[in-house]
Amino acid sequence: MPAERLPLILEVAPNADYALLDSGAGEKLEQYGPYRIVRPEGQAIWQRALPAKEWERVDAIFTGDTDEEGIGRWRFPKAPLGETWPMKHDGIDYLGRFTSFRHVGVFPEQASHWDHMAGLIAAAKRPVKVLNLFGYTGLASLVAARAGAEVTHVDASKKAIGWARENQEMAGLADKPIRWIVEDAVKFAEREERRGSRYDIVLFDPPAYGRGPKGEVWQLFEDLPGLTDLCRSILTPKPLAVVLTAYSIRASFFAIHALMRDTFAGMGGTVESGELIIREKSAGRALSTSLFSRWVA
Repeated sequence: MPAERLPLILEVAPNADYALLDSGAGEKLEQYGPYRIVRPEGQAIWQRALPAKEWERVDAIFTGDTDEEGIGRWRFPKAPLGETWPMKHDGIDYLGRFTSFRHVGVFPEQASHWDHMAGLIAAAKRPVKVLNLFGYTGLASLVAARAGAEVTHVDASKKAIGWARENQEMAGLADKPIRWIVEDAVKFAEREERRGSRYDIVLFDPPAYGRGPKGEVWQLFEDLPGLTDLCRSILTPKPLAVVLTAYSIRASFFAIHALMRDTFAGMGGTVESGELIIREKSAGRALSTSLFSRWVA
């Protein structure tokens, strides 16, 4: 069995690009570049630390369904804002976007994984191939490409791929080798296995439930073990890492840790599992956003 490291808590602190300013009463107050945004946050069951006037001095508030994937709309208390706005992550330009599902195109807590991946790519001192499944708007792919990797980015949403391509242009990374593919993640991985395509790093961030471009149905608890096996099967002979993140599921990180530990038995390395958190600026509380497990050679 691989060595084990758990629980591992990976933390993102407030910075110039993003900050969790405060949270409480089922909501979170965030700073995304120039904008202050209020969104629902079911885990924020504590009281707010900042006074009400700070929560009122905002640019956008998501209203409507508080479910993670629920449809709602944005209200702009000061002045109507456009759908997109320029953002940065560690010097990489990209577009924030007010979507009907309360997301804005970036999950800041993932920065811990991005930094780790960039370090692995730089330390390898050889060509590195990265596969980013369920890649969404492409920040992980841009970080990997900037670090020197050849990247394959897969998402079932044509709209998300279009947004990711926009982000590549905005970031000034159009010359970097990134393949953008609209495809069901499982089908793509199966095809890569048959083709003999292999990768040094695999990232996968599957939803609890989803549909592929041809109506393929994804159920996390049913389909995750098979996809995890596939991710192992498409690794190069000297792989660097496989990173699994899971949002919005009723499970413990111990569950996906056991899955990853068993899947990567015989590979050596270490399986590290725990939670991704964002450290609040006002009261220093930790807001847990997701579970993760990663195998590192």
